[in-house]
Amino acid sequence: MSPNRLAQEKSLYLRQHAENPVDWYPWGEEAIQKAREEKKPILLSIGYSSCHWCHVMEKESFNDPRIAKLINENFVPIKVDREERPDIDEVYMRAVQLMTGTGGWPLTVFLTPDLKPFFGGTYFPPRRRAGIPSFEEILRNIAETWRRNREGILRSAEEHGKIVKTLYLQRPAETELTPTPINVAYEILVSFYDEVYGGFGGAPKFPMPTYLSFLHMYAFREGERAALKMSLETLEKMARGGIFDQLAGGFHRYSTDRSWLIPHFEKMLYDNALLATAYLEAYQLSRKPLMLETAVKTLDWMLGEMQSPEGGFYSSVDADTSEGEGVFYTWTRDEVVSLLGDELGEAVCWLYAITSVGNFERGRTVLTRPRDPEDVAARYGIALERLEEARERLLNARMERPNPSIDEKVIASWNGLAISAMCKGYQVTGRRKYLEAAEKAAALILGRMWSGGRLRRVCYGGQPMYEGALEDYAFLVQGLLDLFETVFQPSLLRSAVELSEAMIELFWDGEDGGFYFSVEEVGGISRVKYGYDGVMPSGNSVAALNLVRLYELTGEGRYLEYVEKTLKAFSGGFMDNPADYTTLMKALAFYLGPRTEVVLVDGGGGVDGMLRLIYETYHPLRTVLAITPENRAGISTLSPLAIGKEPVDGRPTAYLCENYTCRYPVTTVEELEKLLERRV
Repeated sequence: MSPNRLAQEKSLYLRQHAENPVDWYPWGEEAIQKAREEKKPILLSIGYSSCHWCHVMEKESFNDPRIAKLINENFVPIKVDREERPDIDEVYMRAVQLMTGTGGWPLTVFLTPDLKPFFGGTYFPPRRRAGIPSFEEILRNIAETWRRNREGILRSAEEHGKIVKTLYLQRPAETELTPTPINVAYEILVSFYDEVYGGFGGAPKFPMPTYLSFLHMYAFREGERAALKMSLETLEKMARGGIFDQLAGGFHRYSTDRSWLIPHFEKMLYDNALLATAYLEAYQLSRKPLMLETAVKTLDWMLGEMQSPEGGFYSSVDADTSEGEGVFYTWTRDEVVSLLGDELGEAVCWLYAITSVGNFERGRTVLTRPRDPEDVAARYGIALERLEEARERLLNARMERPNPSIDEKVIASWNGLAISAMCKGYQVTGRRKYLEAAEKAAALILGRMWSGGRLRRVCYGGQPMYEGALEDYAFLVQGLLDLFETVFQPSLLRSAVELSEAMIELFWDGEDGGFYFSVEEVGGISRVKYGYDGVMPSGNSVAALNLVRLYELTGEGRYLEYVEKTLKAFSGGFMDNPADYTTLMKALAFYLGPRTEVVLVDGGGGVDGMLRLIYETYHPLRTVLAITPENRAGISTLSPLAIGKEPVDGRPTAYLCENYTCRYPVTTVEELEKLLERRV
């Protein structure tokens, strides 16, 4: 059997279905036109390459000749990689959630030829199982209903489409913008915080870095130590749990249990970028070594495994190998002792809680680290270095196993998050490799994916594809601003301004405020607009944060007006449940102020000492600008913060300002430290 049309696609996820007997089409006019001409419903299947249950459904159903024949005769089947087309995924995910109350991937949706959804779900088994109807039953029932009652389905689909549209209608609150919802968001997080294992809610449990970053901001803004305690407990439990790869670093997608023990094993770039940033913030606030250690291991994993030779960061690592889900990451006690010998093997099994019974399938163990290496070394009377050598030997032995595949698509938005994480890593540790990685990624995105006033979403081997979504513009601008506040190159600020202006032109809702998710509507249903967070911050919340920063740096009052209108557009939603909008709550705090500006002026001897002090401290409502002889001309044309800022007596000078009102300048690190002093 020859491959289907998906063999010609760039997406790894689509190519994984190229050998299916299903006559798959990629999303596009050819498939839609076929459905209209033949008056057939569309079977839309959405997933991503590292999704375990997507692989399961592919093997069980889409490779089954009988099921494939049923699909090919009665439907026009379309495959979508959600990482390429988040706009399609967003609309149809909301539709399925509306129909069923649940969502997830693989997403399975049945559409009319006019792209209106009328039935959907997620994973369906090939045969009836535990009360879940089989995929074959569903296909037969829908095909039969389409033949007998097509008009009824079309009416139902039209109604579903109207209801989906209403999900994105914003209801501004009648009140002015105040700090009240920020405080309410914190109280809600307190109410469903897991006091035993950290994190929020029960199983399955997601890391939710947006919550953690909000808690850091809240702890700083309100001096609320309990907020920091919640975050630190969560971060420590995760760092010691099976959700963290104890050998190579990096976090798996989520935990299947409440205690962070057994994960779903895929690793996503966005999770790791956001979590590395959260751990670095936690270290700035607490100085706890485990926070820094975990951040560094995560950043190093991103550099070692996820960065392409050209500089862009890949999107994900699969959950599965040919041996099954999780086998690559797990160990038996016998495997460890056989590799390391009795003495060292026993110590390592104690360190990583590896038992003969195991905590996973077939007596295997997902590694955790319930105790510190120092305690294990003391218990077994061995040098600490031997435990580190043992970790490296285990890692090297693991690499001899069949490796999970890496999806090498470079996604603009996720790379923006990675750039931010690398900048933060450099600021906190001083390790230049992180800064160089951020610069390399930014150069690739700007050089290959940003052209003619448009940003492309994905890049395959240097080939950019697909219109960027709001999050691509917003997250990349955030990364560029973080990089600018690290190296202070005027070109970076200029690029951030240009991208933001394009974002406003392409996505701004001139009638009701806020930014649309995509340039165009999907399926004639809706042009999506929302401000709540998911596993990542919402595009609107990051756009609002960026625009406050750009106002601070450029003095362009128009940017602050966009922020106010965005906040008001979503105020009805966040007044009802502000915990769904934690990143927008950070933007609200930044907008309300007080905001701090720190301007450093190099008198010729450099401002490195002052910068190091600033980078050591956590301050989410601060803008930093360093003026040097090399960048003064370029900065002065872009930022009014530079006006009138001169070195005092030729020495490095710091100006500390709040809302553009500056204190008397200081010229020593010690004086600056007193001005910056603020502790949680």
